[in-house]
Amino acid sequence: MMEALHMEFMQNALMAGVLASIICGVIGTLVVVNRIVFISGGIAHASYGGVGLAFFLGLPVMPVTTVFALAAAMVMAWVTLRRKERADTVVGVLWAAGMALGIILLDFTPGYNVDLMSYLFGSILAVPRGDLWIILALTLVVMGLTLSCYRGFLVMSFDEEFAQARGVPVTLLYFLLMGMIALSVVMIIRVVGLILVIALLTIPPYMAERWARSLGGMMVTSSLLSVLFCVSGLWISYYLDITSGAAIIAVAAVCFFLSLLVPAGRGNGEEG
Repeated sequence: MMEALHMEFMQNALMAGVLASIICGVIGTLVVVNRIVFISGGIAHASYGGVGLAFFLGLPVMPVTTVFALAAAMVMAWVTLRRKERADTVVGVLWAAGMALGIILLDFTPGYNVDLMSYLFGSILAVPRGDLWIILALTLVVMGLTLSCYRGFLVMSFDEEFAQARGVPVTLLYFLLMGMIALSVVMIIRVVGLILVIALLTIPPYMAERWARSLGGMMVTSSLLSVLFCVSGLWISYYLDITSGAAIIAVAAVCFFLSLLVPAGRGNGEEG
């Protein structure tokens, strides 16, 4: 592994993995405790429409996909608040429609020769240095928003009605959370791909929830677990010459099932 660290592509992959892990720990925790895993999956898959649009128009992929994912997230947030009784149906439609749009636009793209698998299953070993700066900027934005609204997210996550009674702007925080999920998804797609993104957003937080005593502790523990999974998966993919995104998720899945054999701690929710 040490000789591999002298290569620039491996250095970029490690930095991308660490940054994505921090985001997965923070945003994944909010996704799990607010029980919005299905909506997060919808945002991830709908963002493929942004990938197709970027290639069709000949524009940079990450900025276009970010805007597209944010738009999809806002629509899903509005639907889930206004039409709760049919929210899962509408989210499912947007989920499929976004992917279909991306595939059709790629089919119409002249001279299309993009490796489709890299967006579906990740290409962390191919992350260029320029994308790292974009990922770092998005990480700082998400972290800053989470820290500034931490108390509001804490109350909203564990008792939404109590939060509204206390004057917490629940609707605004919900839209903000959807937007941060969209930003996170765009970053994680480069690491594990849009099909596997939900695993990295949910497995570490679920494992952390079993032992963490606070929402903040759950975020920190989840981020550390994500770093462990990314580095281990990267190391395995390098030596076995297999797809890095699948290797990362395989490591996470094995640890998830092993963790079920260990008794849970007191759990979170004691924060006042």
